[in-house]
Amino acid sequence: MAEMSKTIRRQTNLLNESTEYLARRDELRWAEIALMRQRERVAELRRQLPEGPIVQDYVFEEGPADLDAGDTPLRPVRLSELFIQPDRPLVIYHFMYGKKQSKPCPMCTLIIDGWNGVAHHLAQNVDVAIVAAADPPALRAHARSRGWDRLRLLSCGGNTFKYDLRSEDREGNQDSTVSVFTRDSDGTLRHFYTAHPSMADDIRERGLDLLCPVYNVLDLTPQGRGDWYAKLAYSDGQHWSPR
Repeated sequence: MAEMSKTIRRQTNLLNESTEYLARRDELRWAEIALMRQRERVAELRRQLPEGPIVQDYVFEEGPADLDAGDTPLRPVRLSELFIQPDRPLVIYHFMYGKKQSKPCPMCTLIIDGWNGVAHHLAQNVDVAIVAAADPPALRAHARSRGWDRLRLLSCGGNTFKYDLRSEDREGNQDSTVSVFTRDSDGTLRHFYTAHPSMADDIRERGLDLLCPVYNVLDLTPQGRGDWYAKLAYSDGQHWSPR
């Protein structure tokens, strides 16, 4: 790497970048390349996981597809029915809302805001759903306030889905989680992958960071992410509007 880095690859055409800046920026570039390759290696290891365990065909509750159509009628939807097309994985985000989590989680809301924005892109390759222990009217009311009009919203308060995937404990305390499922050609449902914010005793909140572009944009800045946390509403006027 030291030999390769003798040739600096400039990122701008600015004429007043110092020699020190150019050298340090190129050192950073090589670190970014190493990180990219490590991310790709991790993704490869994930894809190479052995066949996952069979899971039951959980039954959820779902309201009308149109959020503005009210909250009824409710209908039961099985996990198997969330696979819209053959040979597609199903990605489910476990939303921290319901039971002991009486208010919607701001950090989960931040992530789901982003997923709703790119849902039409995700739909080209995967099926996606949001699952919460909250009852359908409460879940849909929050979704309405956020404009989540591109995502399937399911309540699982009456089954063991969240407990089985460790996004809920026996007392009903909630956690944010992402899970991926597959369906065999004979219809068998399998768990493929699950991840949580907590990755180790000293890593309590970073396990889902790659699902959220906000953190990654903040990491580009001199200040970094610091101790910033999302909120359900901001009152400081720090927003841009085209109007």
